[in-house]
Amino acid sequence: MTVVVTPRGQDETSADTHPVRVGFVVSKAVGNSVVRSRVQRRLRHLAAARLPQIPAGHDLVVRAHPAAAGAESDQLGRDLDRCLDRALRRERR
Repeated sequence: MTVVVTPRGQDETSADTHPVRVGFVVSKAVGNSVVRSRVQRRLRHLAAARLPQIPAGHDLVVRAHPAAAGAESDQLGRDLDRCLDRALRRERR
């Protein structure tokens, strides 16, 4: 899994008023449309619980790798936490 967190680029005074936007990239390499939709639903549920960690005015992009199709939800959650922590540290630099 790959996670990217970026600021939206508005001026700093209005950045806090914009909610976090989340996007998912689940390519055909993950599986057929049923598998891709299942992976995206699971990631959407996991990401929703982690939205308070992301500063307002930022975008979150989550790219699922093929291994996500066979992963359990708790494993996906741990991977998302690890990748999100790394992305937030990178963004704060």
